[in-house]
Amino acid sequence: MTMERLRTKSASPFEEQIGFCRAMRVGDRILVSGTAPIQDDGSSTPGDAGAQADRCFELILGQIEQLGGKREDVVRVRMFVTDIADADAVSASHARYMKPAMPTATLVAVHQLYRSEWKVEIEAEALVG
Repeated sequence: MTMERLRTKSASPFEEQIGFCRAMRVGDRILVSGTAPIQDDGSSTPGDAGAQADRCFELILGQIEQLGGKREDVVRVRMFVTDIADADAVSASHARYMKPAMPTATLVAVHQLYRSEWKVEIEAEALVG
């Protein structure tokens, strides 16, 4: 028996080109792809890693809500930064957005992200119900 898959999309042209969706719900599980600090017009969020992380969390929570979940349903967050010196700013953003859920969380430094101006990319998982 195959479970129904509900998907959301974003403004990213890469979803169609590469063949992925921004977020998917299968049963009670919601998975949100790596989310970059993109504005509605496709431009990158200006500012430091904390401001960029805030935008990522706003987008992630919007996707989770579209699929019937809420902030408190988040059980796992993965944060990728291009400079480990930004860990405190990104962690502070995590606290602002995710502290009510108290999810498991990982923060790692990576060499670079898709756009050079991105300082952070975040993905999340939620369990609804």
